Amino acid sequence: MIRFSQTSLIYLNMYFFICEEVTQGCLAHHSSMDPPVVNIVEETSKIGSKSKPSHTLHKDTCSTPGGVHAKITREEKQSMCRNLQNSIVTYTRNTKKLLRNMMDEQQASLDYLTNQVNELMNRVLLLNTEVFRKHLDPFPHRPVHSHGLDCTDVKDTIGSVSKTPSGLYIIHPEGAGYPFEVMCDMEFRGGGWTVIQKRIDGIIDFQRLWCDYLDGFGDLLGEFWLGLKKIFYIVNQKNASFMLHVALESEDDMSASASYDNFWLEDEASFFKIHLGRYSGGNAGDAFRGLKKEDNQNAMPFSTSDVDSDGCHPACLLSGRSVKSCSAFNNQTGWWFNQCGVANLNGAHRAPGKPLRGIQWDTWLVNNTRVKIKSVSMRIRRTYNPYFK
Repeated sequence: MIRFSQTSLIYLNMYFFICEEVTQGCLAHHSSMDPPVVNIVEETSKIGSKSKPSHTLHKDTCSTPGGVHAKITREEKQSMCRNLQNSIVTYTRNTKKLLRNMMDEQQASLDYLTNQVNELMNRVLLLNTEVFRKHLDPFPHRPVHSHGLDCTDVKDTIGSVSKTPSGLYIIHPEGAGYPFEVMCDMEFRGGGWTVIQKRIDGIIDFQRLWCDYLDGFGDLLGEFWLGLKKIFYIVNQKNASFMLHVALESEDDMSASASYDNFWLEDEASFFKIHLGRYSGGNAGDAFRGLKKEDNQNAMPFSTSDVDSDGCHPACLLSGRSVKSCSAFNNQTGWWFNQCGVANLNGAHRAPGKPLRGIQWDTWLVNNTRVKIKSVSMRIRRTYNPYFK
């Protein structure tokens, strides 16, 4: 359907008006000419015997000036009609052509923008794939559905038959009311390690409340906190003791570690108090017990910003600053604080240009300077089994 502009409508009105006048003029001319012809015929029949020459009568009837003028006017109006009609047709064709060109240009612009959007989306998908591949490549992409009490038990069971790969496994510790997935490291120091915490690049936010630290959060194939309840079930099984291994990596890619014997937690009623045995080695130092007596975080309950058990009552004095909540002082993260202490592996991931306290293990020193930590992991493994000695 074609819509005419105001100019086109004016042309159309003029066209119909003139053509109507031409038609009416033609009809009026014929009606005005008829009576004289009839009269002439009748008069001729009546005076047939008169001697007036026939050429004189013909001259009187055929040389009427009004008929010539009407004929000229009619031809002029018909010519104007044809010209207007041609103009309207030409204008319509040009308008159609102009509209087609405009639509083609708009379609070309839309096609270009669509191609740009599709290209950007493809780049985003490629980047996401690359990021996930970075974290997923060392491990199977699908969980290995094999039940065991913990990763050490899985290693003992499957490892005696075939090589056990690192990855996701389903375990059901003694005393736990349900099975759950864990990340098992089957490569580090003989394997059989259950990973309970991992920090890589700050994708997962560790600034959480008590309920999150209780149940766990994050991605087992990337950054995560396994959960206080799950850790409690693993380390409180009968006839078993566990060791804790902490692995640290600095912002300039240096590595350090710390190990503890006999790691276990008290129950939820005691806010999962942590218990650590002997510091059994590593070049990172014993930050859990700290540099001073008041830094000792062993046997302390777990604290978050909404469940405060850090011993700062009514406040702690840190470098001349009064602190009422160690969790708030450490960017709303959860840990086993004792008047804040010098260890917090759940500290907020340090971002460039932001004065965060970051991940803390202040006994790791290089040239008497505390090392800035980029990534960390916490692993536990049974110690009773002679297979790993």
